[in-house]
Amino acid sequence: MSTEPETTEQTGPKAPDGATEDGAVREGAPDAGAGEGTDAGTAADADAEGGTGKQLSEAEAELAAQRLERERIERRKAERKGPVEAGAKLSGTAADLLAAVRAVESGQKPVAAVFDEPAPRRPAAEPVRRPQPAAQPVAPAAVAAESVDEVRRVLADGGAPDALAPQAAAALGEGAGELLRADPWQLLRVGGVRPEQADGFARALLGTGTGPDDERRGRALTGWLLEQAALAGHTALEMRALTAALVQRGVPDADTAVQNAVAEGEALVFQDALDPRAPEPAEDDEEAAERPVRILVGLERYALAEESLADGLARLVNSVPKEDGSAPEWERAAEAARGSTAELIRAAAGSGLVLHTGGEASLAEPAALLRTATALGLRAWAATHTPTGRERFARLLNGTEEPGASTPDSPATSGSADAGPAPDGVSASGAVTGGGAPGDAGRGDSTAGGVTPGGSAGLPVTTVAGLLAGTEGPGRDADGALDLDLLVVLDAPQLDVETAALLVESLPDGARLVLAGDPAVLWSAGPGRVFADLLAARVCPQVASRLPDPGPLGELVSGIGIGELTQVEAPGKEVVIVPVRDAGEAVHRTVQLVADSVPRALGVPAGQTQVITPGHGGAAGTRALNAALKERLNPGPGRFGGFDPGDRVAYSPAPGRTVPGQVVKADADGLHLSCAGVPVVVPKERVEQCVRHGWALTAHQAVGSRWPAAVVVLPGDAAQALNRPWVYTAFSRADRHLSVVHGVDQALPKAVAEIPAKPRTTRLPVLLATQLPPAT
Repeated sequence: MSTEPETTEQTGPKAPDGATEDGAVREGAPDAGAGEGTDAGTAADADAEGGTGKQLSEAEAELAAQRLERERIERRKAERKGPVEAGAKLSGTAADLLAAVRAVESGQKPVAAVFDEPAPRRPAAEPVRRPQPAAQPVAPAAVAAESVDEVRRVLADGGAPDALAPQAAAALGEGAGELLRADPWQLLRVGGVRPEQADGFARALLGTGTGPDDERRGRALTGWLLEQAALAGHTALEMRALTAALVQRGVPDADTAVQNAVAEGEALVFQDALDPRAPEPAEDDEEAAERPVRILVGLERYALAEESLADGLARLVNSVPKEDGSAPEWERAAEAARGSTAELIRAAAGSGLVLHTGGEASLAEPAALLRTATALGLRAWAATHTPTGRERFARLLNGTEEPGASTPDSPATSGSADAGPAPDGVSASGAVTGGGAPGDAGRGDSTAGGVTPGGSAGLPVTTVAGLLAGTEGPGRDADGALDLDLLVVLDAPQLDVETAALLVESLPDGARLVLAGDPAVLWSAGPGRVFADLLAARVCPQVASRLPDPGPLGELVSGIGIGELTQVEAPGKEVVIVPVRDAGEAVHRTVQLVADSVPRALGVPAGQTQVITPGHGGAAGTRALNAALKERLNPGPGRFGGFDPGDRVAYSPAPGRTVPGQVVKADADGLHLSCAGVPVVVPKERVEQCVRHGWALTAHQAVGSRWPAAVVVLPGDAAQALNRPWVYTAFSRADRHLSVVHGVDQALPKAVAEIPAKPRTTRLPVLLATQLPPAT
């Protein structure tokens, strides 16, 4: 298992600057020094929508919600016993812990001989409700200029770029300069800094007497490796993988390095049974085989998020949906529907947690569920991953769009004549209309209809980020819980463990949660694989849609999902393969397709065609493609940070979230964008970190959105980046037409047939198994 800073999808083509994809626009930081992996917090701090000083933007409100969660974690951390002073030898529990870990791994002792069995987990308790983030605006904390200047002096003494000073001061907090001088390897806490760079900085500050065996180095590298693992999607690492990575980095005593990190509270150690539902051996049965376990090490923030998520899910599963006297009505609605639509309605009627799987056409089934719940008087809402997904589902819910179709309202969603048939028992009638979810009439304590900009106002559809930030959705009740009875989360595979924990904690007792999505697409940009873990755990009802995606594109994508790349009949030029010899020809043919061939042959304008490629770097990565497409489609001097009015952009208000948009203008306030019909002002100092040109995106940036036409570029150096989820995600972004600029020869069918998603190490299945029995 690699703990290198690989991305949550396969690494992109090799490039001189080492650029790879991570699903966010934070790669837009300067290539020198920190490189692609700039601090995730910089993008999260970015100001999103403009407004008065008293009103939070979506990004600011989301940051406030995240800050409240961090404060809760810090309070829990402070309740533990004080850590051992840095540099001191371990004793007591900490020393016993590591000794036990090594004894189990080496086989010298059985688990029972060294680990006390954990106490039975208590039933999931009602979480502490946080107030609605939007109700108490909290401006992002500014780093004191004196602190930045002090850090800048330390960086200069160590020969490091002073441009890192603001990031280092923010990451290290109060007394950052003093801390950095005493422990130079703390520089690894700044995003993008590599161990070899931190080693050089330490030698410059401490002299040649320091070496690879320095305790501070081992402890810092342990934390850095766990952070890199999180970037790759893991919530924890197996002990053996972690110590092997430390040895590879030149740490002579990896065991002690992990021990020191645990003692300082910088990491946690877990023992998880490989089969948590297996019966435990009797205490007096000495011959019974010991339960096999694995030893994991993880960062506290993800450990707490995963435990909180498991507790919250258990609470939903174990709680009885609110008695509303509507059981007969639910059953009549299910009888009126047919097939998997009826199954979904019945499952949601009797369960607090339901999983729904299917492709694009299957979205009609959650829409039918939402209509049913609304008609029964429940406060029912849907949440999507992206604003364009929100608008698309709102049109489907309102009956103005059929499943699998799109309308030409925005660059991310446009018209299609290839709409699939409505599902059994679902029609375009019965759409939700009016000023919000039923039951809101007369309410003075909630936001009836939600704050859903971009054309979905009045419909109960929001984005997950807006729902948690309080800028969209139903608002919160007096206890801080979301003011709703049913929440349908679409694009569920994009939920990382922290977002999922925040979402589940925000639901009131008795609420119903339906997680819906396509399990074949790429997983979340953040750590965890929540949807896949829940499907594997089988602790709640699961409904698999039987609605296939229509047409040649649906046939092609469905085959990829089961590992088959088949040739499909495409009489309407729905699928076109364009072979190329090298990356230069790939860029040339891509520009030709977007600017000329697709508009002329299919009538799809260039603004409604999306280019998708495996990585940012390389001769045919997003940078090279965007430069060529800008020159052809919107040439200009790039007077504001390389952007001109009319440029298509990818805006990242927070790490892992990408919103397609267009540049409107630039002035002293910053770069003005239009994103899904919403005006956004990005301050000048944030443009480089948060905005990229968007004619070409990576598959992770494109997930959650669809376009009338997609051009997927596969240059020869992209072969190692391909796997089945990547190909499935990229090819399924097209509604009417898909062009594949193909330069990888047999690597494409091999990726589809033989290369599944990279595994992620998570603890959620074990945590769920200790609290919930398998669903019957």
